[in-house]
Amino acid sequence: MAIAYSLDLATPLTASEVAEKLDEIARPQGLFGADQDAGTLTGDGAVTGRGTWVKVVATRAVPWGDPLIGGRPFGSTVSVAFRLDKTTDIPGQQDDTVRLTLGLLGQVPGDAVLHLDYEDVWLVRQGGALVLSERSDLWPAQRLAAVPQPYRRQTQDFFFPED
Repeated sequence: MAIAYSLDLATPLTASEVAEKLDEIARPQGLFGADQDAGTLTGDGAVTGRGTWVKVVATRAVPWGDPLIGGRPFGSTVSVAFRLDKTTDIPGQQDDTVRLTLGLLGQVPGDAVLHLDYEDVWLVRQGGALVLSERSDLWPAQRLAAVPQPYRRQTQDFFFPED
């Protein structure tokens, strides 16, 4: 089974615009190769130096309704998938995922949630307020030190409305 994180964004930007921002963030960090760019991110996806596959896609409204997070509806318009290579440095790939996510939060307006399979919510940004999970295994000291803005710690969960 794959380890795949999703950064769901409710933003006025298109998937292509988010991919351009992501490429601008990743390139100076040396995460993507010279042959990978924003077009790759919205096409087949790009692979980081540590083996994380990254793809940006537009999302559609779901017929059963938007999930709730923090008691508020969350309808994403763009999603960034981070599929980790299970045969290599998983904590390093998680660090890359967090760095790219935090970089996007600084460049992309709107609400956001980073999660693993709608179960482990790493972070939520709603109405400009950033909330990080209280779990210390998700947010050890070195990851917390990378967070560039004010935040609070609170465990968040998705809630899916009944059909």
